Amino acid sequence: MSFLEILDKRFEKYDEYKDIKKGKGIRGKLITIINPDAEKLAAIVEGIHLASLLHDDVIDGADIRRGVKSINAKYGDFTAIMLGDIIYSTCFYDLVDFDKEVAKIISNAVRLLSEGELEDVRLSENINLDKDKYMQMIYKKTASLIEASCKASAYLRGYDKDKFALYGKNLGLAFQIVDDILDIIQDEKTLGKPAMHDYYEGKTTLPFIYLFEKVNNEEKDNLLKLYKKKLSNEERDWIKSLMRKYKIIDKCYLEAKGLIEEAKNSIKEYNLPKLEEIANKVIERKY
Repeated sequence: MSFLEILDKRFEKYDEYKDIKKGKGIRGKLITIINPDAEKLAAIVEGIHLASLLHDDVIDGADIRRGVKSINAKYGDFTAIMLGDIIYSTCFYDLVDFDKEVAKIISNAVRLLSEGELEDVRLSENINLDKDKYMQMIYKKTASLIEASCKASAYLRGYDKDKFALYGKNLGLAFQIVDDILDIIQDEKTLGKPAMHDYYEGKTTLPFIYLFEKVNNEEKDNLLKLYKKKLSNEERDWIKSLMRKYKIIDKCYLEAKGLIEEAKNSIKEYNLPKLEEIANKVIERKY
């Protein structure tokens, strides 16, 4: 039984769970590539990730998740929060069957994930142009659980867990940077959510942080006027033109590629081509 089948079986009695559109299961895939015997751990981690998304959608007031109606939009915030809590607590209940070290690795990542969510909300209250704060937030919110997935699976397999932790951390950071790029350059149909929605929500992602470093005073003033504003097509096009003018997207892609190269090099000795393939796809993906 695959880790997604294990996950579905665990929560099949909840009707609302059946309306959740599953993602690519990247964390579970990483775990089972590193250790093919760790399907249950993969299911637990995917469940934790799923629960975090249910809470995230409530916090963001998101109506769409992966191109379909979110659980909070369909059933209300209360149901989404409680279903998230049920999935979280069930996953932690199952986690105690594992080695203490594995439980510590995963539970610490969940703590970091929650801290990252809180930091994301706080950073969105006012415009944030501090790259260090942004990188710390995306590490906690996105990369920490991917890092923990690789680290715990490597530990169970007897591999160097720190090398795989670095692979997972860099993969997560690069994934989020590319996600932030796609929010700017792709359209709503491709993304499955409104384009350039991050800036409307008050999230100054890496491309915007770099853009503010380059623009002249007039451009900066205009950008500030558009912060947390529902953008028209013309305003989105103007921001995109600035990104092209100052070659911001290229700079962000270069940074993400550097993280991916370091990730691949950290585990090169283990000769796991599927992990290299996943790392490359992080950069190449279009949505």
